[in-house]
Amino acid sequence: MTRRNGTAATTPETRPRRKAAAKVAAPPPVASPTIGSYLIQRMQDYGIGHVFGIPGDFVLTFYGMLQDSPIEVIGTTREDNAGYAADAYARVHGLSAVCVTYCVGGLSLCNSIAGAYAEKSPVVVISGAPGVEERRSNPLLHHRVRDFNTQREVFEKITVANALLDDPLTAFREIDRCLEAAVRFKRPVYLELPRDRVFAKCPYEHVPTTVPQESDKDALREALAEAAEMINACERPVIVAGVEMHRFGLAADVVKLAEKHSLPMCATLLSKSVVSEKHPLFVGIYEGAMCRESVRKYVEDSDCLIMLGALLTDIDMGIFTAQLNPLKSISVTSESLRISHHHFHDVLVADFVKGLLKQKLSPPVRALPPRPKAEGKFVVRADAPVTTARLFARINEMLDDNMVVVADVGDCLFGAAELTTHKQTEFISPAYYTSMGFAIPASIGAQVGRPDLRPIVLVGDGAFQMTCLELSTAVRQGFNPIVIVLNNKGYTTERFIQDGPFNDILNWEYHRMPDLLGAGWGFEVQTEGDLDQSLKAALANQDAFSLLNVHLDPMDVSPALRRLGERLSKRI
Repeated sequence: MTRRNGTAATTPETRPRRKAAAKVAAPPPVASPTIGSYLIQRMQDYGIGHVFGIPGDFVLTFYGMLQDSPIEVIGTTREDNAGYAADAYARVHGLSAVCVTYCVGGLSLCNSIAGAYAEKSPVVVISGAPGVEERRSNPLLHHRVRDFNTQREVFEKITVANALLDDPLTAFREIDRCLEAAVRFKRPVYLELPRDRVFAKCPYEHVPTTVPQESDKDALREALAEAAEMINACERPVIVAGVEMHRFGLAADVVKLAEKHSLPMCATLLSKSVVSEKHPLFVGIYEGAMCRESVRKYVEDSDCLIMLGALLTDIDMGIFTAQLNPLKSISVTSESLRISHHHFHDVLVADFVKGLLKQKLSPPVRALPPRPKAEGKFVVRADAPVTTARLFARINEMLDDNMVVVADVGDCLFGAAELTTHKQTEFISPAYYTSMGFAIPASIGAQVGRPDLRPIVLVGDGAFQMTCLELSTAVRQGFNPIVIVLNNKGYTTERFIQDGPFNDILNWEYHRMPDLLGAGWGFEVQTEGDLDQSLKAALANQDAFSLLNVHLDPMDVSPALRRLGERLSKRI
């Protein structure tokens, strides 16, 4: 084991503490609020205590207002990283915001905000823009692309609501509308603020209004009755707890439903940690051919799949190797409700889940599948080279309730499916959109939103090279993530599909990152003995980040990815 030390630039006492999330409430009218001050107040009303981003001239005036407000600005190294951080903050905190300048900032955000949209993470995007008055002669202002509407039109495709705050007559209502949409649909929204409208005052007394959402009572009643009939008539029920149970705060209701009727539960890769994997009714992570055979067979043999908030993506379905019978399914999300082949409209997912708890259900008690044989305490083979399977086995042993696992895409994500999350352990990953480079900036957002949880960051060397300098933000904030780089000298998942020199990358000395940043500890890991010692030292290092450069064979893959390959080869 080789260790590199940097100089710790901050101490635990300098880390920002989590600000209490305020309840969403309509504040009393404020005398002549400005568009900028009103936006800041409404973000506070929704519990947003931090804003991620990078300043620029078109948004500097608003940045000045943020600086003078209770909201803390977390500066990042890149705009897309600010988006990833805001995405993770929203997942653990409820709602987040990112603030950037016009076009060069906003358009750089597109990939991370697209991922937030795909995976239902509510991020408020605030972009500065050229002033209304300076647009009048259609000048070629810097940052502009095509015309002044280009950026907003792009964001229309990757947000659930958007508004140009150029008119004080409508801006305040538009802010309310967009923020309410973010909370209701759990997806990003976009607000564009011209720099000469930041201090524009409301010409009338504005009181925030919200429109309560209600289910169609008849549709809800009939859907619950049909669901109860299917559940009571089945022989092999199972709950598939999806990611929306986390997004809409319904995870506890799912557990209550399972415990009330002894219903077995599973989760998908995208919803991993929505329920405790140590719960006696939890059977495992279902991901088609990638999951354990006992879990795959148990779920696919069900004659009553109670799919609550599950997004049936190709990753969750094991690249569509899943065999789930829609005829035997109850599937509800925030966007649709289907029981067998019957569709019900205008039913809120929360009303349906809570309604199931009140139904008179009498499902049979189904025997659970055998749990995997306990590995026992990890026994270090001191001189043995590290393999992917053994790496994850050692990580699994060290996880506790005070950690949040942040996994990037590729084999580190598939391997992480085998980790056992505890009752309060979070698991964050872009398991549907699968954008490389997510994990390190996301760990910043996670630690800002939940400073009580220490991030364990799992990232491949290719993804690390994309966004690794966001560790400088961790240094500035005094954060202490443990970053584990799976160094197999390239893109292993792609090698597994089709190998070629295009999958190779330059082998960095990743463990020397502390030398560059002037803080943190770095470890080079070749053997299991190195791994064990490095993890123990990293856990003890509470004052700064730790980075493990774990050397792996370029063709070594996780058991999950190997299972998928074997299953696909049989189909092909």
